[in-house]
Amino acid sequence: MDNTLYISLSRQMTLRREMDVIANNIANADTTGFKVENLLVRTEPAKPAHMADGPNPVKFVLDDGVARDFTQGSMQTTGGAFDLAIEGKGFFKVETAAGERFTRDGRFTLSPEGKLVTQAGDPVQGESGEIVVDPAKGQVAIAQDGTVSQAGTKIGKVGVFLFDDRSVLAKDQGNLLKNTSNAQPNPDTAGRLHQGMLEGSNVNPILQITRMIEVSRAYESVVKTMENTADLSRRAVERLGRVA
Repeated sequence: MDNTLYISLSRQMTLRREMDVIANNIANADTTGFKVENLLVRTEPAKPAHMADGPNPVKFVLDDGVARDFTQGSMQTTGGAFDLAIEGKGFFKVETAAGERFTRDGRFTLSPEGKLVTQAGDPVQGESGEIVVDPAKGQVAIAQDGTVSQAGTKIGKVGVFLFDDRSVLAKDQGNLLKNTSNAQPNPDTAGRLHQGMLEGSNVNPILQITRMIEVSRAYESVVKTMENTADLSRRAVERLGRVA
């Protein structure tokens, strides 16, 4: 296989990966708090196969990870007593069996013990630990600063945490993000919470479908290039055979 086919194959692989990322964005267009993702690629120089003439070195295209766009999603009114939306750059912190995780998904509810938990049952962390509600004391009010009150009495405060560098957050299961660094987040004092609302996904389906078409056409173009290259090689071998 010559250099053109090797390079084309590397581009094919990144285009397929990009298609997977786009498909995932479209699938999560209605997922609460989901942030659109984009594939990052890089070129890597490498020594080419022996050639009389040609570029040296050749450059292959490689998958360099996924970038996440943390632009604020639209606010959607639900009226749910424990639905919370963050206005700002912070994240909710939840305690899972695998450790601390962060999310923008504010679809919270109460456990049988009265703890404020996620849809998966993971406790939501306040500024001083878990938040426990007594259903017998009536409705719960959650202020924009996260203060949780019942019957006029403060019972806790929902924590919202801010990372100086959000690139340290890696995707985890269940619409959660994992802190991959040793850096600890700080309380977000500028952000505001909205009770009875949820933050929608920031995916623009039209843009994603347009990008999907572009990637599909680029993939077809690479396939065509590989077919033409293989055809040229075949013809060259046939001609050399006739001369010999």
